[in-house]
Amino acid sequence: MKAPGPRIAMVAGEASGDMLAAHLIEALAARLPEARFFGIGGAGMRAQGFDAWWDCERLAVRGYVEVLRHYRGIVALRRQLRARLLADPPDLFIGVDAPDFNLDLETGLRQRGVRTAHFVSPSVWAWRGGRMRRIAAAVEHMLCLFPFEEPLYRRAGVAATYVGHPLADVIPAEPDRAAARLALGLPATGRVVALLPGSRQSELASLADRFAAAAQLLARQDAALSFVVPLANEATAAQWRAAVARQGGPQGVVAVGGARAALAACDVALVASGTATLEAALFKRPMVIAYHMAPLSWALMRRMRYQPWVGLPNILAGEFVVPELLQDDATPANLAQALGNLLADTVTQKRIVARFRALHDELRLGMAGRAAAAIETAFFGAPARA
Repeated sequence: MKAPGPRIAMVAGEASGDMLAAHLIEALAARLPEARFFGIGGAGMRAQGFDAWWDCERLAVRGYVEVLRHYRGIVALRRQLRARLLADPPDLFIGVDAPDFNLDLETGLRQRGVRTAHFVSPSVWAWRGGRMRRIAAAVEHMLCLFPFEEPLYRRAGVAATYVGHPLADVIPAEPDRAAARLALGLPATGRVVALLPGSRQSELASLADRFAAAAQLLARQDAALSFVVPLANEATAAQWRAAVARQGGPQGVVAVGGARAALAACDVALVASGTATLEAALFKRPMVIAYHMAPLSWALMRRMRYQPWVGLPNILAGEFVVPELLQDDATPANLAQALGNLLADTVTQKRIVARFRALHDELRLGMAGRAAAAIETAFFGAPARA
């Protein structure tokens, strides 16, 4: 006999998807206490009672060229998962991010009568607008993290709900800079630059030397500057230290395990494009956004890009609130100059902080509860509750 509660299959890709899905599972379990959750996930989801048939690290591959190396294995995994889900269909499938994996899976499941939702809109507004028709065929209801996304989907005939962003719920409105500096062993006074060269080893392979060389140039201009470098794990920390050794310093404080203390502690930041740029904005820290990837991957992405911005803070603002230095422009000299200009211009710093405060207010909605309410209402016939 099947258990009485709804059976909800989920697929999350890499650590950020696992975090989002864990919050969603917790909120759904509060509304649907007999629900069961299973599929592909990580440690955060397992901590909420998720039955992980495969770990989400299997899907954590970045870039078009890089994906090609793992393509056969990823396709085989999707085929196995699809067969298992169709053999015993769930009441609902929720794809959490990982659109290149999930959209094809959702399309196949929906064609066979499985209801589908997707949590975290693919960035059709930044890179691949042609995806909208594909999404409409795959997804019954889209849960959006950003306010401008909901009307885009509704115009395309896809039901959608703006639920806010989880980082806005957990990052304080006024971060405690003094406490963060004390915790990291940084000077209580003086200016601190945070360097965030990415969370994956592949990102550091492209960015660590550039960021380290830029920091060295800044340190030569101002010996009083302090640097803090948050890194995801010991493997990426070792990559960073090797880059510092090649570039001749500066050493700085290396903080393994997360970026938030470093962002709370710093005055300005150099950040690899991605979710970390949104974190920096929510910490109200002026920043320079940078990125570099394999030339072929960049060439493919440039062809599909149809907005002038890549960094989330600029996309949300609809203008270049902070500078972006991408690919060939992301030289150490350019990065150092942009950071130096930002450090010297206190008027611009104050303007950026004010924009980021307004952004934080717009995104802080209680994401997990709103997402769970939308799913319960759309798929299980219950009225939304506050």
